[in-house]
Amino acid sequence: MQTMIGVIGGSGVYQIDGLEDAQWVEVQSPFGEPSDAILTGRLGGVPMAFLPRHGRGHVHSPTTVPYRANIDALKRLGVTDVISVSACGSFREELAPGDFVIVDQFIDRTFAREKSFFGTGLVAHVSVAHPTCPRLGAACAEAARAEGITVHDGGTYLAMEGPQFSSLAESKLYREVWGCDVIGMTNMPEAKLAREAELCYASVAMITDYDSWHPEHGSVDISDIVRTLTGNADKARALVARLPGLLGLDRAPCPHGCDRALEYAILTAPEARDAAMVEKLSAVAGRVL
Repeated sequence: MQTMIGVIGGSGVYQIDGLEDAQWVEVQSPFGEPSDAILTGRLGGVPMAFLPRHGRGHVHSPTTVPYRANIDALKRLGVTDVISVSACGSFREELAPGDFVIVDQFIDRTFAREKSFFGTGLVAHVSVAHPTCPRLGAACAEAARAEGITVHDGGTYLAMEGPQFSSLAESKLYREVWGCDVIGMTNMPEAKLAREAELCYASVAMITDYDSWHPEHGSVDISDIVRTLTGNADKARALVARLPGLLGLDRAPCPHGCDRALEYAILTAPEARDAAMVEKLSAVAGRVL
């Protein structure tokens, strides 16, 4: 099997530099239109696909991002490994604006999004006890260090619905009571859907601010975030450029089983499965269906 790296770019990251044979490809998904066309090409001999999560021009809010269509479209293109790059706030003094965090856990507080490919007529339950791929996360951390980026291994990401930022009370709850490390609006249900689609998934959180808990920084200032985003976007592109060399073209099965997440997940008996659902899930679950 060959590696194909898929990058989902968050706020401030709208392209990948240096792709050979680059072209924007329209991918049709039974789950609706993806956020945008997908930029495909090769980098260091490894196929890559880049999808701007909010669309070029930033047209989708965190709630309206078509998460299912995005993951389904990447799967249809042949992507094997998904790198999520997203702007986040920090709940820790040591996680400073400009730093990156390789997220390994989530608390999902979103409530207005479709969170599964499966449903009535075809039921499945996957484990997200460990929602990111350690192998892929380690590669991202190594790439960051090689670029001189201050990167922190591991952290819990609080996914909020948005689009408003946290109240002071919420920020204190997430930090002091729940023990979260960063806060963002887009990695859920994205990580859950990637697991259902049997894709390795890593989350690179780019710190832009201290949310609203920090007594010396006060509330989130969007102008400060935008300034930090610009520098973070340059770092993110440099990190991504190193991944083909670290992951390589030839791909062995994921040692953590991400690419076999559906092995025993589907509960609906074959004779009871809805034919339309089976067809709709041809890319996501075709291996087991």
